[in-house]
Amino acid sequence: MRRAAFLDRDGTLIEDAHYLAHPGKIRLVPGATDAVRALRDAGIAPIVVTNQSGIALGHLDAATYEVIRASVEQRFADAGAPLLATYHCPHHPDVTGPCRCRKPGLGMYEQAVADHAIDPAQSLFTGDRRRDVEPALAFGGFGILVPSPDTPEEDIAWAEREAAAASSLEEAVARYLAWLAM
Repeated sequence: MRRAAFLDRDGTLIEDAHYLAHPGKIRLVPGATDAVRALRDAGIAPIVVTNQSGIALGHLDAATYEVIRASVEQRFADAGAPLLATYHCPHHPDVTGPCRCRKPGLGMYEQAVADHAIDPAQSLFTGDRRRDVEPALAFGGFGILVPSPDTPEEDIAWAEREAAAASSLEEAVARYLAWLAM
């Protein structure tokens, strides 16, 4: 079984454009490619796990989402930091009802674990919201919140009590790699 880093997309790897529907608006978070490269260098599989409720809400369609996904993956690959895979939840509970895949649900993580023989208890769960980190508690992995300008204060307080918080994705990765070495 291999280790993975389950990475949120919007607000963690790229700046949150709130229902991103045009590849020209993709802006990488400073240091994100360096952090992903450090994971790859350590043998950790970087996997994106992202809620994309804009699809259910009609802000973009599945084809547009795929163009954005491919563009994000290409930018990381071009920077020498290829992502292993991307999983997304296209649902919104007000439109499609409840689902198992919408974070903090475990559906996307379970699929990635099955698809790539991942040991979730040895994996990193990170993002800019509580919902990105909570699955670490269910799997026994390492959860760390990386606040963005949109992170609610209550999510930061929760992370400081229940998991961990870091000032950047690079710091989160360094702390995760140190945790593995213990």
